[in-house]
Amino acid sequence: QVTLVESGGGLVQAGGSLRLSCSVSGRSFRITSMGWHRQAPGKQRQLVAGISSSGITNYADFAKGRFTISKDNAKNTVYLQMNSLRPEDTAVYYCNVQQTRSGGPFGTWGQGTQVTVSS
Repeated sequence: QVTLVESGGGLVQAGGSLRLSCSVSGRSFRITSMGWHRQAPGKQRQLVAGISSSGITNYADFAKGRFTISKDNAKNTVYLQMNSLRPEDTAVYYCNVQQTRSGGPFGTWGQGTQVTVSS
């Protein structure tokens, strides 16, 4: 079993910064990619940023220039540095990890961490 533990959410004023962390624990399967998604009330979950096993990153347009995804392979941890936060960034942020095992690829979601940006 694989478990993701997220941390770093909270309440911040517009223009502020937060850093989210997501650590992977449990059985050790090869990680192919890690990413962050978010879901605001009444809206669909959307990709924020992703990073491949080789370190290639991709960002949603709203995240470009403000958010940075990174990872520490030794710690099996992915981070999301969020700067210049806006009230519209308010959402629950979910970590997602894609792995592969003998039975094929699979994904795991974290429990989510609330980010609230006040105006």
